[in-house]
Amino acid sequence: MKIQDIFIALLVPIILGFGFVIAKPAMQYFPTYLLMGMRFTIPALILVWWFPLPKGLYFDLFKVSLIGSTLQYGLTYTGLNIIDASSAILLVQLEVPFGIIIAFFLLKEIPTIKNTIGLIIAFFGVFILTGAPNLEGKYIGVVLTLAGAFTWALGAVMAKPLSKKIGALALMTWLCVFSGPMLIMVSMIFDGSPIPYFLSANLNSWLTVMFLGFIMQPIGYAAWYYVLKKYPVNKVMPVLLVLPVTGLLTSIFLLGEDPPKQVFLGGLVIISGVGMILFTRSNKKKKR
Repeated sequence: MKIQDIFIALLVPIILGFGFVIAKPAMQYFPTYLLMGMRFTIPALILVWWFPLPKGLYFDLFKVSLIGSTLQYGLTYTGLNIIDASSAILLVQLEVPFGIIIAFFLLKEIPTIKNTIGLIIAFFGVFILTGAPNLEGKYIGVVLTLAGAFTWALGAVMAKPLSKKIGALALMTWLCVFSGPMLIMVSMIFDGSPIPYFLSANLNSWLTVMFLGFIMQPIGYAAWYYVLKKYPVNKVMPVLLVLPVTGLLTSIFLLGEDPPKQVFLGGLVIISGVGMILFTRSNKKKKR
């Protein structure tokens, strides 16, 4: 991976990890689906005018938006609203092993023995993490977060061929166009009119909305689809290991969370398993 592409790739875990954590206090003022709906609608309204209609791809975009955005963010951020951000940011690392499992069933890609061991280690880390005192009685939040990680992995696999057809920024834009209205519609069905939430929100929550809509979504995900388009998934995924570092530091210093030692132990085991999957060593020698 080129140096400039490495820097672009690193924007992804830094921006996403920070945004993931600061969204938690904002959900005290905005329901989960409404917050996510605004996050997608803002960049859609700004960028949609710059990209032509992706003819022939509407249904594919709808599927990816429904699974990888609407369903995924609803699950993940509802889980985040229940459990500590420090634990949630570690649980979402299961996106990588889930991706291996999805590839096995959908693409018939058989995982290596090393990947299988990594899967077992990662899920053992989840077992340790869920026994932490700060997650006691919050298992619904854990399940929702894990379900969100699974749907994110499924959406990423589905989005990769689309990024090659219409480009990274165009893909991000049209996914926002499809996802924003769906998320807001779900919020209106379950939470009622958004107007009372708009009027009662404080300045910090609106600043969070601005960060999610103007920075995290357009810049973070455009960078993600850009590197995903240029490089194999197994070359891009390792950068996501920076995400828990960013998220943990943000949750500790900005939210004042004090994760118990069990969270760090479980997180270390999860990251070790994920790292075993991501960092592979090629034994192939160049032919002379």
